[in-house]
Amino acid sequence: MIQNPIFKGFNPDPCVCRKGDDYYAAVSSFEWFPGIPVYHSKDLKNWELYTHVLTDDTEVDLKKLPSAKGIWAPCLTYCKEEDLFYVVYGVMNSMNARYFDVDNFVITAKDIKGPWSKPVYLHSSGFDASMFHDDDGKKYVVSLEWETRAGYEKPGFISIVEYDPVKKEIVGYPRPMWRGGTDRGCIEAPHLTKRGGYYYIMCAEGGTGYNHCVTMGRSKNVWGPYERDPKNPIVTSSPNESNERHDPDHLKPKYFNPDSILQKSGHGSYVETQNGEVYLMHLCARPFVPELRCTLGRETAIQKMMWTEDGWLRMADGSNFAKMEVEEANLPEVKLPQVPSFDDFDGEELGNWYYAPRIMPQSFADVKARPGYVRIRGQEARTSLNKVSILARKLTSVYATITTKMDFKPEIHQHSAGLILYYDNMNYVNLRKYYSETLGQSALSIIQLDNGEKEEFLNTRIPVDDREVYLRLCIRGRQSWFEWGYDGEHFEKIGKVFDTTKYSDEYCKYGEFTGAFVGLTCADRMKHSHYADFDFFDYEADESKPVD
Repeated sequence: MIQNPIFKGFNPDPCVCRKGDDYYAAVSSFEWFPGIPVYHSKDLKNWELYTHVLTDDTEVDLKKLPSAKGIWAPCLTYCKEEDLFYVVYGVMNSMNARYFDVDNFVITAKDIKGPWSKPVYLHSSGFDASMFHDDDGKKYVVSLEWETRAGYEKPGFISIVEYDPVKKEIVGYPRPMWRGGTDRGCIEAPHLTKRGGYYYIMCAEGGTGYNHCVTMGRSKNVWGPYERDPKNPIVTSSPNESNERHDPDHLKPKYFNPDSILQKSGHGSYVETQNGEVYLMHLCARPFVPELRCTLGRETAIQKMMWTEDGWLRMADGSNFAKMEVEEANLPEVKLPQVPSFDDFDGEELGNWYYAPRIMPQSFADVKARPGYVRIRGQEARTSLNKVSILARKLTSVYATITTKMDFKPEIHQHSAGLILYYDNMNYVNLRKYYSETLGQSALSIIQLDNGEKEEFLNTRIPVDDREVYLRLCIRGRQSWFEWGYDGEHFEKIGKVFDTTKYSDEYCKYGEFTGAFVGLTCADRMKHSHYADFDFFDYEADESKPVD
């Protein structure tokens, strides 16, 4: 059986495609670099983090963008006729006054690992844009046209426009094509496909929260009109009917379903195997209950589907309720490399599982400067939206122990380095070594940002020697705390116990849609040149334990 979620931690908005015997799925990355992670599988059960589409932080500039902006809902497709991969992605620049200013681009590559073409601007007509390759050679872009006018139903409708691949521009203006397959409202995430003479529109509805779902419609004409699937929604965590067209709020916690482990199920994309089986990947989340806070963010699950005799897509078990366990595909099982729990930084390159907010990790993290260590050059404060040195990996379980050994000698109080639990620039907790002018030497202490309110726990301050020191973060469900020591065997707790649930979409006021990270960090707020060396990064997570 396949165990859900298949991509644990911050991995939302999956889009899946197949080339031959290989399956690829892309997910959203928002303000994090490298952008648009791509996972690879041979059997739809075993997946590896394979590559990233966006690796140039100058060409795609996310600096100064607030949290939860940046790269939204990429669409990854493979055009067999051209033997070419396409990625359509949007850069969300602003949500001020609910205008949702986004720029949508398309890039192509022969190899999923690149090189990718230069971005071609499509339009700024709403978000979640995706591309459809028709069998007559024409191409179309569909997206959510975000409604801003008073007196009109919000958030909007799905629009369609033809794309000219020769001129590399859209043909005319997008026009409305679909207003939803249910009355849940908050339609988004459109994907067009074709089968048996029908064009199918798959969307998410209900908001990307607790009333989320996957819906479908179909038409004989790509421009419509489209008829609703009479069994909508086809996948959800909240199967009861609801009419929420009047409420543009996306979260809707009143639709939390206590019978479901996978909450927020929606935003789907399906793929057909070489044997004719159909699987649908979708967004989901596992909240702490009763707080309804998703520290792991929105994750990715998969469901087995089937086509009915009258041409509608259904879950294979006949229900529409997202399942934790799913029947495997009739494909040979192929084990693939997994992200290691222990990284000694002995390689020639930084692991592809590391991320940084708004800039590429390689711009400040160097594994060659001191063999066997990663050297992290300090930059701005961790609250900055510009250049911050946080080398992080996604939290995949709320039961984890993160340990590192750090060699760092701060010279002034603007120098600090250490271990961090991070949701966004306004919500994190950081065990750092720094220079204490009060003590006249190096010290350890903890700083927390709680929805923008900074608290420096001076009562945690401990003088330490300028030699290698071990730092540890212990996450045990709702409780998280730090420890430290000199020998790697004996650790002393430092500071208070922190509330893990706060590092979540639902608690954080300045960001949403992402998830918690853990990582190594260094700041030099004087000259952006002082550095810290880390001997290893040990991430031990029990992913079998539920969020409870």
